[in-house]
Amino acid sequence: METSVRRLFERYESFFNRSLAGKVDMNELASLYASEFIGAAPAGVKAGKNDDQFKQLMAQGYEHYRAIGTKEMRIRNVRLSQIDELHCVAHVAWIATYARKDQPDVTIDFDVHYLVQMLNGEPKVFGWVSGDEQALLKKHGII
Repeated sequence: METSVRRLFERYESFFNRSLAGKVDMNELASLYASEFIGAAPAGVKAGKNDDQFKQLMAQGYEHYRAIGTKEMRIRNVRLSQIDELHCVAHVAWIATYARKDQPDVTIDFDVHYLVQMLNGEPKVFGWVSGDEQALLKKHGII
């Protein structure tokens, strides 16, 4: 399971950076997620489906990241907490780099905890727990 989950997040990192470059493939994004999922952040908990609306919202999200100057997202570390033979929590430490007008780039470290399930031998994200992204971006002068 560990090797498969690490490869999943390598794909996710690669997809994210291609999307920041304007090369968005929403079908590729959809392939990383289970058919239904949950997300939790300080704003609350939401459930959703891996459908056309999800793809549209994610495309808008990547457009927003580009608009605020996100240059790159890199994984610093992936640590797994296995729940059983089919489920784990992937604790992913990210490093984000942002361009700012007339100032040096800003690098921000943050963590997201992804719920992952093995489906037909392939890992899929079915949920995530994240911190307050907006507060972190404000703290670092990004927004």
